Amino acid sequence: MSGEVDEALVRQAGRALLLSIHGSARALKLYPVENAAVQRALDDLVANTVAILALEGGVEIRLSGEFIFINQTRLRLGLDNFAAFSGFVTMLRDCGVGVLRVEDGVTRREWQAFLSLIHELPADLLPEDRFERLQARLAQAELVHLDVDVGGEHDARDEEGDEALERAKRTYAHGVATARDVVNGVRMGRAPNTRRLKRAVQLLVDQVLENELSITGLTTLRDYDEYTFTHSVNVCIFAVALGRRLGLQRRQLYDLGLAALLHDIGKARIELEILNKTSALEDTEWKRMQAHPWLGTLTLFQMREGEDLAYRSILAAHEHHMKVDLTGYPRPVRPRRLGFYSRLVAVADGYDAATTRRSYQDDPWEPAQVLREMWLNPHRGYDPVLVKALINLLGMYPVGTAVILDTFEVAIVAGPGTDNTQLHRPLVRIALDATGARLPAPGELVDLCQTTPAGEYGRTIVKVTSPDRYGLVVSDFFV
Repeated sequence: MSGEVDEALVRQAGRALLLSIHGSARALKLYPVENAAVQRALDDLVANTVAILALEGGVEIRLSGEFIFINQTRLRLGLDNFAAFSGFVTMLRDCGVGVLRVEDGVTRREWQAFLSLIHELPADLLPEDRFERLQARLAQAELVHLDVDVGGEHDARDEEGDEALERAKRTYAHGVATARDVVNGVRMGRAPNTRRLKRAVQLLVDQVLENELSITGLTTLRDYDEYTFTHSVNVCIFAVALGRRLGLQRRQLYDLGLAALLHDIGKARIELEILNKTSALEDTEWKRMQAHPWLGTLTLFQMREGEDLAYRSILAAHEHHMKVDLTGYPRPVRPRRLGFYSRLVAVADGYDAATTRRSYQDDPWEPAQVLREMWLNPHRGYDPVLVKALINLLGMYPVGTAVILDTFEVAIVAGPGTDNTQLHRPLVRIALDATGARLPAPGELVDLCQTTPAGEYGRTIVKVTSPDRYGLVVSDFFV
């Protein structure tokens, strides 16, 4: 247990160190060293350096593909600090640096000199030439407690895969930031920026069309503290991916994505004490919660300027909890058939909500269990044709499902396999070996459709399991 606690402390201290390095580098680039902002940034950097050195004695920051390691601990990159981490990685890679070592005794002067030397490197040099120049200048400046290396260790994925994952992460983070700004703006009575919303949706749609596997893997983040915003983005991704499989064109996917991203906008006008309540809602609170579809309708009508917001987006916000038999809420005043986008969004919304840990839901369902319930229980009120389409999209074992293999290994499903007829043989990442030892995330990527020279399958799924049982954080295998 102490090892897990120590690792958590190292992650926390490592994130703080990287953020302060990035902050100091930016401050030194923008202002003279005497500026108060620079001095505050350096103060934070020194404090965070002392804190992590007290834990580890010495620190090696290593870039490996799109991942960052502090000694042997891989950092988990949250959406709120993704931009800073990306800036830190770019700063080192532009100089050809793969490893930054920090020894006990490093001083404020050394940090200031190191970051200043990086900024002074000629921009027209290749990374390898900049690295040689940086090493020479570090030696001249006698920075004995800071050292750099080219590294060389790389994630097993090729460069194209790394770039695809990085683009997907940027797109996802931008979508969450946009959703956060829209919700917070509505809460404060501000009109959302329709142009920015549309741009975020276009990026998400384009990412699904370009590399569906990379972006759907990020839906496993499901950040508890950011649930309102990540849920909206996840529903957008699932709805767009589903619409694509159903043959919708790009222009239709943009409209569908906007409808999905805004489907819960009415919750911005519900009191936070109701939204964040950890126990069962009282009758009056539940009635207030049930008001969010028509509150969303009112909000979107107020947003609509000319033809900027399609009526189908407004309709999806109003109808996504009605159920196909109209027994949901709000109750219609006359018989109707739910809009196509409304039924699509309802399926995507139901799947993501049921598989996510929330304030009142400590034990989310496993993805395969959710699909089974949506398909077999008509009282859930989903369009059965669209549920079947979702099952075909996600497979028998959706992305993020933890499974036990016949080799006694535990794996996380990463996507559909190479043989579309073998839905029970997806791509997986090995998380625990046959002895139960945990392997470094993201783990070896294995296609269960692959066979041995004798024509037999090398691995087969035995059953679904809970990642919590093994202490696995599913998003570690995709971020």
